Amino acid sequence: MENMGQGSLRLEFEIPTRGLLGYSSEFITDTKGEGIINSVFAGFTPYKGEIPHRSRGALVAWENGETTTYGLYNAQDRGTLFIGPQVPVYEGMIIGENSRPGDLDINVCKKKHVTNMRSAAADEALRLSPPKEMVLEKCLEFIEDDELVEITPKNIRMRKSLLSRQGRQKSRAR
Repeated sequence: MENMGQGSLRLEFEIPTRGLLGYSSEFITDTKGEGIINSVFAGFTPYKGEIPHRSRGALVAWENGETTTYGLYNAQDRGTLFIGPQVPVYEGMIIGENSRPGDLDINVCKKKHVTNMRSAAADEALRLSPPKEMVLEKCLEFIEDDELVEITPKNIRMRKSLLSRQGRQKSRAR
């Protein structure tokens, strides 16, 4: 640690590269956007141990289809969403971060039931909070051992390695 004057400090650490994956967003938050981070390869060293993983689960799409505003409106109370309306999804695709530990299968393709009965409260516009943008580095930081990142020319998506809900439940039971 070195005091650089004018309220700034210089800190030097030796950290494994896998520990820096996804750290930049946390660093920006911690320094209120004023910190500068730089990394230089110092060499290979023996394995030093586990690095803590995320404490929250994932919101996982329940079925194949296209997301609806109605389905996403009900899902946003469960956690932070990574996708918006009219996005094609498939069973096992990660669509958000659960606000609690553990994964949660959720139906984001649910449509509102159409009836002849109308009420003023029921017809209010559903407001969605903007989805959290997930770039490659954030996806790599987010995924756990049972999850994968899909990269195509148009999309970066996250998914469970076992897509079917029943398959995931059976593997957890073992």
